[in-house]
Amino acid sequence: MNAAYILSLLIIATPGIAAAFYYFNIARASVAAGVIVTVMSGIQFFIRPSPGTFYIGNITWVFQIMVTSVYLLSIVYSTRYIRGHASGISEKTYFLLLNLFTVSMLFSVEINNYGLMWVGIEATTISSALLLITERSNASLEAAWRYIIIVSAGVTFAFFSVILIYYAFGSLDIYSIIHGGVTGVLATRIAVSIALIGFGTKVGVFPVHTWLPDAHSEAPSPVSAMFSGVLLPVALYAMYRVYEIDPLPELYVWFGVLSIAAASIFLGYQRRYKRMFAYSTMENMNIALIGLSIGGLGILGALLLLISHGYGKAAAFFSSGSILRATGTKDIADITGLSSTMPMTASSFLLSSLAVTGTPPFGTFFGEFLIMLGLIAVHMYAQLTIILIFLFLAFVSVNFNVTRMIFGKGGDYREADRLMSIVALVASAIPLVIGIVFLVVMNEIL
Repeated sequence: MNAAYILSLLIIATPGIAAAFYYFNIARASVAAGVIVTVMSGIQFFIRPSPGTFYIGNITWVFQIMVTSVYLLSIVYSTRYIRGHASGISEKTYFLLLNLFTVSMLFSVEINNYGLMWVGIEATTISSALLLITERSNASLEAAWRYIIIVSAGVTFAFFSVILIYYAFGSLDIYSIIHGGVTGVLATRIAVSIALIGFGTKVGVFPVHTWLPDAHSEAPSPVSAMFSGVLLPVALYAMYRVYEIDPLPELYVWFGVLSIAAASIFLGYQRRYKRMFAYSTMENMNIALIGLSIGGLGILGALLLLISHGYGKAAAFFSSGSILRATGTKDIADITGLSSTMPMTASSFLLSSLAVTGTPPFGTFFGEFLIMLGLIAVHMYAQLTIILIFLFLAFVSVNFNVTRMIFGKGGDYREADRLMSIVALVASAIPLVIGIVFLVVMNEIL
């Protein structure tokens, strides 16, 4: 067992080790675990195990650092947000589940086995479902049941996909199948097609996305941040690992286009800001799906989009949590004048909304731009035209509502908590930093 293998194992285990402090101070232990696991993930860029039990390529590492850093931000935010508001489950249980939720996501992206990866994705459902009822309301209970039933049904389809992969290759080793598998076999084509619906249920592919707006809307804001920022990308990672066996770009791209169109239309008439950001996540995930499907520049664009979106959307839900604590309402129409009464939250809310709608110079803009260039490179002009129209509609829908909440007249609120506001502001600034760094690097290269 070498150092790289031990490091990979510790990255998965560390949030779980924090759970052992359940009866002592699990909140502080979780914060410490968040810091340690994020640092270790950074180190793993330089020290990676050879493909065996784990398979950590460059793409895996991007997802891994995304999960650990958003986990750290969510844990720090949760120490204040959840205090006195965990009536459905105890605060200790909340942190326990959040840690196990993170363990299951890290396991899903690191493990080098399709069957165990499927187990990891299923475990994310089990560990996160109870988090939805943290604030205990009838709506959150209904959202939790809807989440369990729809996602479990979808992931069952993904299980058939795993069975077909084993039937075709006699193995479930991800690395060896991707790098040595035979394409064009009927069983693999069916497996890749089924994965689009199976894992797509968790990614937010239309029409199997219906659990998404309810779960994101009713979950506590730091949990919504984890759902939107990293859970859906982890499911997309699992789908991509199956897709790599025998790519079907036309099928995946058209489902992505259809999902972007549906999300943009749904965005147009949303009355609640958390629900609005949920549909924005659906839109972003499907742009990334298209990028991964077309390969080349599309993959670089998808990774840039996903990591920028992860922080941007986490910031959007952190800001939403602060607004909810200060105003007591989720309705867009009931909130106005945030800039004069809650300047820190208003700043993070504006930055995050600009980030998730792909405004330049945020990292999401460059991610989307590269994906559009990728579509041109593969001559998918019709798909490109449809996407651009609906991206514009989504941009207008989100930013119109957010600017009205921030710059409208009236409102008499106070910042709910300084630490919560700082965490949201830090998270909202990261996509901007990513975009500027990318711009500088590109200028140096060109």
